[in-house]
Amino acid sequence: MEVIKAWNFLKGYVIIKVEGLTLERFLNLAATKDIYLWDINRVGYTVLEMKATIEGFKALKEIVKKVGCRVEIIEKKGLPFIMYRLKYRKMLAFGFVIFFGIIIFLSSLIWDIEIIGNEKVRTEDIMKILEKENIKNGIIKYKIDKDYTKHLLLNEFDTFSFLSIEIKGTKLIIEIKEQDLPPEKIDMDTPCNVVATKKGVIVKAIARNGKAVVRKGDVVKKGQILISGLISDEYSEEQIFVHADGEVLATTVYTYRIDEPIIKTIKEETGRVHERREIKFRQKGIQFTKGEIPYKEYIEEVREVKLIKIDIDLPIKMFIHQYKEVETKEIKQNMDFIKQSTYIKAVKELNKQLPKTAQIESKDVKYYIKDDILSTYVIMEVVEDIGEKIIINRN
Repeated sequence: MEVIKAWNFLKGYVIIKVEGLTLERFLNLAATKDIYLWDINRVGYTVLEMKATIEGFKALKEIVKKVGCRVEIIEKKGLPFIMYRLKYRKMLAFGFVIFFGIIIFLSSLIWDIEIIGNEKVRTEDIMKILEKENIKNGIIKYKIDKDYTKHLLLNEFDTFSFLSIEIKGTKLIIEIKEQDLPPEKIDMDTPCNVVATKKGVIVKAIARNGKAVVRKGDVVKKGQILISGLISDEYSEEQIFVHADGEVLATTVYTYRIDEPIIKTIKEETGRVHERREIKFRQKGIQFTKGEIPYKEYIEEVREVKLIKIDIDLPIKMFIHQYKEVETKEIKQNMDFIKQSTYIKAVKELNKQLPKTAQIESKDVKYYIKDDILSTYVIMEVVEDIGEKIIINRN
């Protein structure tokens, strides 16, 4: 798509308005004669706006006569029209050619490398591997062998299960998916205990190997042995080390708290706006408007202005900073609404914490108000397996 837009800009094109009662016939005849029209928009029942190449516009004259429509040029776009306007201003034309050449050169380089999806491997470690292959900011993007780089990173990092490389404008995007490695298993020949991962009240303890040292109703704390891998012989002082295994279900408690102000402060725009312009080259920027922002309270909005109307991500960018004046106001929130909304948020957060196999036994909510702050507590009691195997240190 970017190549097509750049090509149309170089060749030149016109934005035209077609008016008449036979617009569908007009479009059908244009398609029959292979006249390229794009960005076709219906402005009214009898009016269409569209873009056409210079050659295509000339070829439309015959069709217009047949269907009885009127065609009007709204705007002329592209390099040929710019060059025509600069025909009698040679120095300006020369400067434009130099500027356009610089833009084309800068757009052929990579100015930003974005790595997304990596959690186990640091971005810095990936960048070091890329830099060894001379893949860094400033490299000509056509020199990057995407297939080679992909296999290089997959071979270097065992945790990567999928990797894609894409070039968008002047940005190199590397998207990574890492393997979900299961927790390291203890060999069945290695002696171990099953211990509690958290505080809870025992519901059931089933020892498939080893000896259960807790029973229903016992309150256990984190790190306490639930199934022992150390078994004593009744008839001698000998102790046997085994690989403890089993399931220990316990009732555990999860809580979550959300604080929400009853009187909420909001910022309302007054309609007054102050603007500043900024030109940035990569991370360095220069603002042209001097002076202080004339408002005590404001919100800032930044939008990019295209230097040239080509869909290419250039390292040189222009931004407009808008500072919108606001007034601070206080509003009292509906109590029933904030109770319901905070309860829903708390339950959602608690569900993220729960193990997939946990069974919810009960759910309770409590509200407290202090200093115009509503505190919402949600308490969940669940039954879950709290056992974790820990290797026995024989020493």
